[in-house]
Amino acid sequence: MDSYTSSELPPGLEYLIQVDHIMIHQQFEVVEAILGFETVNKYKIKDKLGQKVYYAVEESNCCARNCCGDCRSFSMRILDNSGHEVILLKRPLRCSSCFCPCCLQKMEVQAPPGVTIGYVVQNWHPCVPKFTVQNEKKQDVLKIVGPCIICSLGGNIDFKIKSLDEKIVVGRISKRWSGFLKELLTDVDNFGIQFPIDLDVKIKAVMLGACFLIDFMFFESRPNQKTLLYS
Repeated sequence: MDSYTSSELPPGLEYLIQVDHIMIHQQFEVVEAILGFETVNKYKIKDKLGQKVYYAVEESNCCARNCCGDCRSFSMRILDNSGHEVILLKRPLRCSSCFCPCCLQKMEVQAPPGVTIGYVVQNWHPCVPKFTVQNEKKQDVLKIVGPCIICSLGGNIDFKIKSLDEKIVVGRISKRWSGFLKELLTDVDNFGIQFPIDLDVKIKAVMLGACFLIDFMFFESRPNQKTLLYS
């Protein structure tokens, strides 16, 4: 892990220094569940002891949410327990098909808002979802590799965080099984992120961006439209 002075560490990221496990819980929206009208997503971000560290809220256009669905562009504002915005995630509108390698998914991570600290970039692959985690200089740091079959039937779905040569697994982003009724009737999802405790704190923040990108790409669809295969 890189060492930072108090002036170099982005404000609000000190919460992540001694953390190796983050849990993300999407909030249930009554209007969305009853009317099927897509509302902005909201999340609670907790440490492994269940203590709330951050709160995340989507910022997107109503038309985009209900017309573009899980492909929509959005900003995700992440606030600390004092209500200060500490991280901003920005996802542009891009094609989500693996058969269109010229316009792959991307997430920019800023901390504080306006200062880019990293990116999550989708890599083209015909069968397996793959992503590269980059620092603020767009230098590759880690890889994320998902399963070929993305099916949520009674168990967790793991996207492995790997070294650049993909030989060493250093962590994982896991979509947690939420129970049959919740999985069937809603698109509310729970995730866990595990990474080395000594990982650069900025890259830990970028992993939050990776988790939200994975959520929207593979698990944001309405229940009867959820993705089973990477296609």
